[in-house]
Amino acid sequence: MDKYYVFIYKAKTPNTLYDQHPFIVCTGVYPWGFSGYNFHWEDYRRYSWLEVISNIYEIHEDELNDMQNFPIKRLKST
Repeated sequence: MDKYYVFIYKAKTPNTLYDQHPFIVCTGVYPWGFSGYNFHWEDYRRYSWLEVISNIYEIHEDELNDMQNFPIKRLKST
């Protein structure tokens, strides 16, 4: 896979800290959602299709440097 993406996410689990604007490299796609390495958390995470509230934008190689320095990290609590 090794494709990079950004999207808007809204977790539904109560009392959860989550990244509202994840920047990930996708590691797997499943019927329930997908998994990937989140560069903001510096860890692997799972995302449910139902909790993705925007289009998913693919980041191309020529955009990677800009994205890694672009301040989109937004941690929120449910």
